[in-house]
This record gives sequence, structure tokens and C-alpha cells, in this order.
Amino acid sequence: MPIYEYVAVEGGCPVCRKGFELRRPVSRPALTQCPVCRGPVKKVISSVNTPAISKPLSVSDAKKAGFAVYEKRDKGVYEKL
Repeated sequence: MPIYEYVAVEGGCPVCRKGFELRRPVSRPALTQCPVCRGPVKKVISSVNTPAISKPLSVSDAKKAGFAVYEKRDKGVYEKL
């Protein structure tokens, strides 16, 4: 189930003013009221969590992670390092 974020449209209680997250099935419609104070809320777009890579992966890092590393030698010919 995805996690949706909601925030108060105007006023609201301390919960919806700060915003809250809620796990809901995709098939259910978006909330229109805060579950605590019944004030109007709107769904907000969440930021996407992507891993930050600080340096390019080296051949030794890839091998330690269990990957096979190949290098192109000729047209259609690869050699395992």
C-alpha cells in the first residue's frame, strides 16, 4: 500500500496543520477531511527517495557486492574481469 501525505487546506488541528501520512489502498479515494478534526485537507505530492551515490562504483566495489564485471574487448566480445 502506498503512503499518501495530507495537509490542512485552512486552519485545522495541530495534526493536519503540520501534515500527516496515511497508508491507503490505491483503489480508495483521497481523503477530503482530517480524521481527527474533520477539517478540509488536500493530498500533497511527496518527494521521491533516491539513494545518493557519493562516488562512482569501482570494479572492486561491484565484485564485493556480488556482481560480475565485464569489459568490452571487441565488437560483441566481452571479457570477465
